[in-house]
Formats: sequence, C-alpha cells, structure tokens
Amino acid sequence: MRTFVHTSRPSRVVFGAGTVDRLRDEVALLGASRVLLLSSPPLAEVSAQVREALGDLLAAEFDGAAMHTPVDVTERALGVLRAAHADCVVAVGGGSTTGLSKALALRTDLPQVIVPTTYAGSEVTPVLGETRDGQKVTRSSPAILPETVVYDVNTTLSLPFDLSVTSGINALAHAVEALYSADANPVTDQQALDAITGISRALPRLAADPADLGARGDLLRAAWLAGTCLATVGMGLHHKLCHTLGGSFELPHAPTHTVVLPHAMAYNAPAAPDTMRRIAEALGVPDAPAGVYDLIVSLGGPASLHGLGMAEADLPRAAELAVATPYPNPRELTVEGIAGLLDEAWHGRRPAATDDRSKLTRLTQQVLAGFANAPDPRVRDLMSDLVQRLHSFAIDHDLTQAEWQYVIDFLTRAGQKCSPTRQEFVLLSDTLGISSVVDLLTNSRTPDTTPSAVLGPFYVDGPPETEQGGDITGGLPGTPLWVDVQITDTDGTPVKDAVVDLWQANDDGFYDVQLPDLDGPVLRGRLRSDAEGRIAVWSILPSKYPVPDDGPVGQMLAAVGRHPYRAPHLHFMIDAPGHRRLITQLFVAGGAYLDSDTVFGVKDDLIVDYLPQSGPTPDGRRVDGEWRRLDYTFRIAPLAD
Repeated sequence: MRTFVHTSRPSRVVFGAGTVDRLRDEVALLGASRVLLLSSPPLAEVSAQVREALGDLLAAEFDGAAMHTPVDVTERALGVLRAAHADCVVAVGGGSTTGLSKALALRTDLPQVIVPTTYAGSEVTPVLGETRDGQKVTRSSPAILPETVVYDVNTTLSLPFDLSVTSGINALAHAVEALYSADANPVTDQQALDAITGISRALPRLAADPADLGARGDLLRAAWLAGTCLATVGMGLHHKLCHTLGGSFELPHAPTHTVVLPHAMAYNAPAAPDTMRRIAEALGVPDAPAGVYDLIVSLGGPASLHGLGMAEADLPRAAELAVATPYPNPRELTVEGIAGLLDEAWHGRRPAATDDRSKLTRLTQQVLAGFANAPDPRVRDLMSDLVQRLHSFAIDHDLTQAEWQYVIDFLTRAGQKCSPTRQEFVLLSDTLGISSVVDLLTNSRTPDTTPSAVLGPFYVDGPPETEQGGDITGGLPGTPLWVDVQITDTDGTPVKDAVVDLWQANDDGFYDVQLPDLDGPVLRGRLRSDAEGRIAVWSILPSKYPVPDDGPVGQMLAAVGRHPYRAPHLHFMIDAPGHRRLITQLFVAGGAYLDSDTVFGVKDDLIVDYLPQSGPTPDGRRVDGEWRRLDYTFRIAPLAD
C-alpha cells in the first residue's frame, strides 16, 4: 500500500471563453476596490479588455515586469502600489507579470487575481523565484498563492505559436517532475498524466491551426493541471537547472525549460524507470525523453542552449551552481553528470533511449519503416499502430521467450480448432469484447435504428428458405415460440422483400452445427418480409448456453475465472434493398446471464418480453400447454444514413 500526504492548495478558478468580463465581480468578491494592474506592452489588446472590465476599480498600472522577477523591479512596482493605495493586484500576462504579482503579495499580503495569457502554470503555485545580484532564489509560502485565477481562452489567441510551444513545454515540465517528486501521490500522479497527454495532443493541433480555440482551451486546461501539480509537490533537477540558467546566465525562461526538459528526463531515467514508462504511455511514444525531444523539434521549438545564446565556456560554472544547493531528485547530482547533461543540451542532441529500450526503439522504428510505402494509407496506419502497441506490450511486461511462445501456440491451436461449422477466432474476438467494440464503432452512428449485436460464431450462410408461418424447429423439443416481427424504415415505413435470417440454440443450449447426429439445418431459416414488412415463424424459446469451451478460448476463460455462458437470445440478420444490413439479437427478458454475458453482447434496448401465452395461436396451430410470443419492430437505416 502506498503511503502519502496530499495538501490541497485552495484558490478560486474561473475557466472559459470571455471570462475576463467577470473580473470586476471577482475583485469585489475579495472585498477590494482599488486595483493595481500589472500589464505588458505586447499585450495591449488584452490589457485594454482588462481595464474596461475593471472600470473605476482601476487605481494604477505598472507595465515594467521582467523575466525572473528582479528584486529592483519589484521595489519600483511596490512604490506605485503604495502611492495608489491599492488593495488588490490584478496581473495579466505570463510568468513575468505573475511573478511580480506574487512578489508584491508576499511583501504586502494583498489579494491577487491572475489573468494568464500563456501556459506557464505559475498562477496556481505558491512558489516565487526572485533574482538578486545574478542569483535566483526560490521560496514557497501560502501567502504567495494567488486567490483567484481567471482563465480566458480568448486571451491566449494573441500568443504567437513559437511562444505557445515554449510555454506549453514549460507546463509539461511541471507535470513530468511532479511524477518523480519525493512528495508525489496518486492525486497529483493522475493530474500530471492527464496534463502530459493534453499538452502533447493540443500542441500539434495548434501547429496545424494556431487559431484553433478548442486546442488552446485544451492546452490551457492541461497547463492548469500541470501547475496544480507543481503547487502540491516539490521540484527537482529540471527546475533547479532552469532557475540556475535563467537567474545566473539570463537565459529566457520558457525556452530554457523547453531545451533542458528532455535532457533532465534522460539524466533521471535510470533512477525512475516506472515514471518514464508512464510518461511514455501518456505521450504515446516508446521512450519518454526522446519522445519529448521529438515533440519539441516537430513543433519547431528551440532544441539547444547554444541557440539560446549561452556560451559553452559557461557550462562548467552552471554545473557547479546547480549541484551546490540541489533540489530533491531521484538521481544523485554530480558535477560530472550535470556537466554531461548540459553539454548534450548545449549541442541540442537527441537523448539516447534509456537502457535496452534504445535497441528496442530502433527495432520498432525499423519495422515501422517497412510500412512506409504501403499503397493503402489505411493499411499503413493500422499496421503501424498495431506494431507499436504490440511492441510496447512486450516491452512493458518484459515478456519472456516462453510466454510469447505460449501466445503463438495458443493462436495456432485456435486456428486448428476452426472448421466450416466452428470459428474459434470469432469466438476469441467475442469473448475478449473486441467484436462488441467494433460493433459499437460501426453501428452506433444511426441512433434511430434498432441496435446491432455481434454475429457470433454459429452463423451459417444460406439457411433454409422458410414460408411465412413456417416452422424452423425440425421437431426439436422446447417451449413453442411464435415470432411475429415487422421491418420498417427509420420513418416507420414498412420495408417489403427484406431478407431475414434467424438462428438460435436448442433447448439444451446447442446449435445444430454442434450436433453431428442431426440431419440438416434446424432452428435456422430465411424468410422474406411481406408488403407490410412482416415475417412470422414458429420456433422455440431460446435458452442460455455455454460457448464451446473445449478449445483454446475455453482454456482462456477458465484461466481467468470466467464462465462461458451466453444469455438466451434469438439471432437476426436483415438485408433489404437500399438499406444497411442489420445484425442483431433479441434477448429474453428475465433470462440468465443478462448482466454477465460472456461475449459482452447484451444491450438494454435488445432485452424484450417473450410473453407467455395459452390457448389459441395466431395461425390456429394446436399447442398443448404454454407457448410464447415475440412481437417486435426492427427499424433499419437507409444506405444514405
């Protein structure tokens, strides 16, 4: 059992589009009436919206915030605040204005409202980094945490794409370090993984369309999650390096995070393999550090410290500073190790995949390259994704040769069990739920039609032609069942000449193909709907039955402790000119295993009454004792749907 401590950092969050208009109300909720606005000249349009929203609450404005929150800038802003007798600080912008707001709040204990225009995440953290005399010092205090954050997705539209990339990767760094923090817990773990997935998916969408408001909204939400993680747990090597490089060498904040992150991850990977595996899964890549690097490069983001203007001669000093007062970190920091990390980051080299995963990743890439020239793009995409998932499955579970050989043998036995009357692979697909997944994906897009269901392994093409009112039982025992169904279009119009195949198990739970002593097909037939779209036929009440469990699929079910039973049902396949084929099943209300059908095929809308009857039958047939009646209307979709 995992032992942990989780501290929730309280703050009010307003999220949406157009939420800047609520600023006046948010300030009023804090009991404030004189606002110092921290703004930035590049954000003239957004700042104007904020001024308009604040109205006469605006007492003064300061637009001189700088990177890394220099103390002398804070002192100048503090003079403006005091002169205006401000009782609240509103900051609009990125990490610089947010940092300045925090610095002022720490000195005055005034409430803060932050309007982020980037994805920095610092607006939800109780952390402040200030620079004095070339040294950046970080501190944490509840007084630093802003009281309210107003996320307005519209404010991020003016952020250029290159800054969106570096700001987004900055947020990604918060989530990554939260996962291997000494203070990590299940709550922050889930938040961090959600943030990593959200950021890695939203940034490529922005690359395709920087004005995509949905992508910016997803990225802003993910950055909020990532910042929340940073507010809850401690920082590690990555943030220490970035604070050192920014505070002592004046490198830009977000671009530095972008360059350093994959290399800090690669340094820590040997000491945090499980964390890197989870990050790789969230990113959808084989190797986490290399995957982050590839994401940055694909987006045109900065990849080297050299490109940010750092001198190679400064690397040894940077390594010494980073090691001098280290943050808690999964891997011990050494001057030599950090110097090597910084050298890789300075040159912008792609991190080598960790441990044996380097060879495995290269192998996967070689296999994927073999699909690059596939004539059909759909085939290429499906095979590429299948290979990546299979390779990841083998790697993540460290499969042994014997285990994989068992898989091969299992599939071989499944193939050997197949025959013209038995399909073990269909049974395997059914019992793993894959058939039902594909069924839902394929047939759930026409909500006005009867729900579909899996075909099952016992359908036989070309069942016997049956007359209206005929009998498909072949004399087998069971409770007589009168089936009277109608086929209509989605607008209720009867469908004439629909070909309806139906089939079922006998009273003992076996299909005819499982009973070699039977002479010909029974309990299956083919009818054609009349002018009213109706068919009528005699059968017997369906029974529960076990799927064949004498083969590999039965062994699998036994191994995982599952029963082999299907809920009682009657199969239908309906083909009509100009309409989509419908394959479905009607389940007996009150029947066994409705809530644990072994092929996951039961749908609530397909559970129907097989009503008990006695006395005269619809066609005058004499029946002694009880018989059942099934009345149902199938609605099928025109091909245009």
